Amino acid sequence: MAIEKVKAYFKEHHMDEKVIEFEQSSATVELAALALGCAPERIAKTLSFTVDDSAILIVTAGDAKIDNQKYKEHFREKAKMLKYEEVEALIGHGVGGVCPFGINEGVAIYLDISLKRFDIVYPAAGSANSAIALDLKALEFHSHAIGWVDVCKNWYD
Repeated sequence: MAIEKVKAYFKEHHMDEKVIEFEQSSATVELAALALGCAPERIAKTLSFTVDDSAILIVTAGDAKIDNQKYKEHFREKAKMLKYEEVEALIGHGVGGVCPFGINEGVAIYLDISLKRFDIVYPAAGSANSAIALDLKALEFHSHAIGWVDVCKNWYD
């Protein structure tokens, strides 16, 4: 189970107690915000794409949308999300629980600047009813992100 991989990862860093499991679903931005009692934009949603025939993840703020032009400028190809049935096999987590922790080897992770507005954000933790609260420095470290990108729109204050 993917959440167990995430918990095992955070246990190595003495942070497994920070993983939150909910009675209800947190599989969408809206449901996660409701479960956590926070604004939807603070949910760090993890989107899965292919670039050069390899899976990548982009973690964005909950209110951000991929800007196709910015994406193409950065990655030099059109944004192509993974199909629902591909996600678990390629990433290691199922849709609704995709996060940048405990994933399959070789998946590149990017963080979108839309997250930089917040001190604390809430990515999923490997299941459709989990999350973890992290500051941006911890998110960057624990996600093993390649770096920050600017590929989103509709989030500017």
